[in-house]
Amino acid sequence: MKSNTDINPDFDSKKGSESILMEKKEALDFLDRLARGISEMFGSNCETLVHDMSVPKHPIILIYNGHVTNRKVGSTEDVYGDLAKYKSSYLEGDFINHLAVYKSGKFIKSTTFHLKGEDYHYALGINYDFTFMREFSNVLDDFMKVESDLQSAISEAGENKLSSIFDSCLDAIGKPVERMNKSDRLRLISLLKREKAFEFSKAVPYVSSRLNLSRYTIYKYIKESG
Repeated sequence: MKSNTDINPDFDSKKGSESILMEKKEALDFLDRLARGISEMFGSNCETLVHDMSVPKHPIILIYNGHVTNRKVGSTEDVYGDLAKYKSSYLEGDFINHLAVYKSGKFIKSTTFHLKGEDYHYALGINYDFTFMREFSNVLDDFMKVESDLQSAISEAGENKLSSIFDSCLDAIGKPVERMNKSDRLRLISLLKREKAFEFSKAVPYVSSRLNLSRYTIYKYIKESG
C-alpha cells in the first residue's frame, strides 16, 4: 500500500533514522505503549502485538486483545499462517492493510511494522477482526436488494393489465387485426373505452401500435365512438 504522505526533499532519511535510534529497552517500551494505545483506541476487535524477529520462529513477546487470534506471549504462530516457506528477507519489509483469513475463519485486516536497532529487531503487528462487519455488510446488501423502482413496477403492471384488456376486447370482435375494417376498429375502441383502457398511462400509443394505426387516427376513433 502506497503512502500519501509528503516527505520534505531536504530530509535525509538515513541520517534521520540514525539520530532517533533507540536502545533495545527504550524501543520495546515504545512499542509496548504504542500497541496498548492502539488496542484501547480501536477496541476489543483490535489485536496488537510485538514479535521478536531476532529469534527463530519470531515469538510474541507482548500482546493485547489476544483473544482475536487466541494467541499469547511465547506463541510462534503467525496470523498469515506458515511463513517458513518464505525467505527471511521477504519478511523484513512493512506490510500495510492486508487481508488475512485466520484458521478460525475470521477475516482480519493486518498491518506489520518493523523496528530495528543494533541488537534488536521487533515487528509490531496490528490485526483487526472485521468478520462481524463483513457479515453485517452481507445482511445489509440483502436487505437493500430490490426488484425495481416503484414507478417502473407500477408502469409494468399497468402495461400488463392494458395488454390483457386489449386481448380480451379483440377476442370479442372475433377477427385478427389485419382483417378488421373501420367498423370493427370502432367497435374495438368502444369496448376498450367501456373497459376503461384509455385511463392507463400511454394507452393511446399502445393501441396505436397494436392496430398499426397512427395516434391521430386512434384519437379520431375515440371521438367517433361516442
